Amino acid sequence: VAELSKLTPTDLEAVRRANVDHHLELLAAAAERGARAVGFGELFPGPYFALHEDPVWFGLAEDAADGPTVRAVSAAAREHGAVVVAPLYELAPDGRRFNTAVVIDSDGAVLGRFRKVHVPSGTNETATFCETFYYDRSDGAPQSSPALVSTNPYFPVFRTAVGNVGVSTCYDRHFEGSVRSLAAGGAELVFSPAVTFGRRSRRMWDLEFAVDAARHGVAIAGSNRAGAEPPWDVEFFGQSHVVTPDGRCDDRSDHPELVIADVDLAALRDDDSGWNLPRDARPDAYS
Repeated sequence: VAELSKLTPTDLEAVRRANVDHHLELLAAAAERGARAVGFGELFPGPYFALHEDPVWFGLAEDAADGPTVRAVSAAAREHGAVVVAPLYELAPDGRRFNTAVVIDSDGAVLGRFRKVHVPSGTNETATFCETFYYDRSDGAPQSSPALVSTNPYFPVFRTAVGNVGVSTCYDRHFEGSVRSLAAGGAELVFSPAVTFGRRSRRMWDLEFAVDAARHGVAIAGSNRAGAEPPWDVEFFGQSHVVTPDGRCDDRSDHPELVIADVDLAALRDDDSGWNLPRDARPDAYS
């Protein structure tokens, strides 16, 4: 790990370029297989560096509106006619850093961004995560976007070519207010990119999305890294999947690095469960 501290800006740019190029290949493969909305993994332009504290990784942070990753992904989204959620390491104009997902429409337009709201720091039986060392929690800074359909600045929802899209990144998924806020803002499809590991996280991975999808009437696409990255060699359990209020969707992908699901967003609006949770909620009874 000590050798990583010797990385130069040129090295970091090579790391970014290699990861972005690989994901653009995956985007092309997904679009070729009919995908109209594609979500990349959390902090996809680099390794998951938050397993230790080293300021060298600050050099991977970039502009979330017009940085090299956004420019490359925007061009590819336009080329393939796909909506893309691109989670990257943001360097804000004021010098602060955020874990940010950029939402790009199928014509390549950058619609806006979601900054991770809840940022963890701690240790489980597998490893230590040091995220608060690298980036701040979302500041809820307002955005000006004609595609914005929600009013909650912490959980923005954007109108895209496929429907209303929101994001809940990794640790955000554990908080009941995250998907509730996105659904209240009009989200139909929620992307939840993650880098997660450990026994409890693995157990909850199969539970939380299913409950939130049914409770809030949305489709959720959860992505997690798979395998391990040297030199840390922490095992990420993968298990990316898509779930709707009716349950887990079949993965129809024939590509080992892609999960592809058919989701009928119109069916979310035509729910025949008999439930009307917003109407029947009793906030006066909750503590």
